[in-house]
Amino acid sequence: MSTNNRIAVCPGSYDPVTNGHLDVIGRASQLFDEVVVGVVNLPHRKGRTLFGTDERVAFIERATAHLGNVRAEPFSTLVVDFAHAVGARVIVKGLRAISDFEYELEMHQLNRRQAPDVESMYLMASPQYSFLSSSGVKELATFGGNIDELVPDYVAARLKEELGR
Repeated sequence: MSTNNRIAVCPGSYDPVTNGHLDVIGRASQLFDEVVVGVVNLPHRKGRTLFGTDERVAFIERATAHLGNVRAEPFSTLVVDFAHAVGARVIVKGLRAISDFEYELEMHQLNRRQAPDVESMYLMASPQYSFLSSSGVKELATFGGNIDELVPDYVAARLKEELGR
C-alpha cells in the first residue's frame, strides 16, 4: 500500500445496508483511491444486530461489486484504530438530520482526542435518502411495508425472510 493512496473508511453497523448507505459509499468512492467499508462486529450503541457480521459484509460486497475501489471488512476496535490498521486518514460518514450532526460531532471530538491524525468528513444525505435508516427499514419490513426501493433486492428478500417469522 502506497503512502500516497488516499484511503477512507466508512464505518457503520449496516444492519442492513440501505440505498442511503450505498449512496454515501458510492460518492466517497469518487473522492478517494480506496474506500474500506468498516462493518462494526458488535455495535455498542445499537445493541444486537439482526444479521451476523459475515452476512452484512456480504451484502455490502455484493452491492459495491461494480465499484473497483471499495471493499468491506468487519472490525471490533475503535474506529480510529481500524482506520490506522487499513492505512486510512479519513472517516467518512453520512448526515441526514440535525440529530445525526449532534451525535457525529461528539464522536468526532472523541475520535480526534484518540487520533489527531485521522480526519472526519461528512457527506449530506441525498434528498431521496434523507429519511432512510436501517431501523426504519426493519420496522417497515416487520409489518409488511414496501421496502423495495429502500434496500437492494436481495437485502429486501432476506429481511422479509428473517422478519416474517
